[in-house]
Amino acid sequence: MPTFLAVDAGGTSTRAVLVDVSGRCLGYGQAGAGNPVSRGIEGALASLEHAVRAAMGAAGSPAEGCASAVVAMAGASVHSTPGPLAERLRRLGLKGGVVIDADLLAMFFSGTYQPDGYALVAGTGAVAARIEAGRLGAVADGTGWLLGDDGSGYWIGHHVVRAVVAALDGRGPKTALTSALLTALALDPAGVGRHQGRPETVQRLIHELYALRPVELSRFAPLAFAAAEDDVAGLILDRAAAALAGTLAAVTDGAVPGPVVFGGSILTRGVRVAAAVEASLPPVLRSGGAPVLVSDGVVGAAVLVLRHAGTAVDADIFGRISRTLQALRAG
Repeated sequence: MPTFLAVDAGGTSTRAVLVDVSGRCLGYGQAGAGNPVSRGIEGALASLEHAVRAAMGAAGSPAEGCASAVVAMAGASVHSTPGPLAERLRRLGLKGGVVIDADLLAMFFSGTYQPDGYALVAGTGAVAARIEAGRLGAVADGTGWLLGDDGSGYWIGHHVVRAVVAALDGRGPKTALTSALLTALALDPAGVGRHQGRPETVQRLIHELYALRPVELSRFAPLAFAAAEDDVAGLILDRAAAALAGTLAAVTDGAVPGPVVFGGSILTRGVRVAAAVEASLPPVLRSGGAPVLVSDGVVGAAVLVLRHAGTAVDADIFGRISRTLQALRAG
């Protein structure tokens, strides 16, 4: 029976699974970040190789037995040449073709086998898509920290640090986020003294924050969720939900029925944000039930590799992928 390799190469971790044509997952492996844009090509390739070797080892199957492979990646990585990835996989023994596909599709197909529907992903970044006949029909946002990613972990973290600096400066209301942020950065909230007219604590906070890459501000998003009862934090979360709802609306204008899949930690762990976005869905989408929450795109990567190989993935095959992969991950 033919086997296939599916890889979900994310900005935080890389997951690989070996799956047969019936949807049975045979081996699973995980490694570090696999996005060439954020990790660099060599780092991403190293993670890819580590995850694939682990999956092959767990399956007891060499790479040369795989008919083909799909690697799901984010953003600009999708448009890069598959050459380096294909070469690394060939060095592992893979003889079949390699397709680089969008992580948005992998996330969508982790929640449903239906070929048409909608996906909203909010992790470090934020992006929405309408899926038509199994392909991306329309995409909104996902434009990065400089140009968009509204409502994302970066966006929330950025608003958290702005609110804290404004509060310390006297330009904004006091907030519980202040002590939480100072603690996270190991700064003494009771610090005394002034530096060039500013309180020493503010000056040190500014220094610490500007030492980070902009996208790293996403690490402060959990502070808003932890302090959700605080007026300032609650307002940030509500504005994030409104921004995400707007992004989803951009691809659901004139919506036709279809499943809605939510992915990314801001939606899967942030009940307040997810509930607000769900409430904003047009009636035609809400009639189909609650959005499906998915933690990553590895199930969808397996669906994609089978679809690319000509297999019609139905409810039975989708269920088998999900069940057998869950068992491998639990083991």
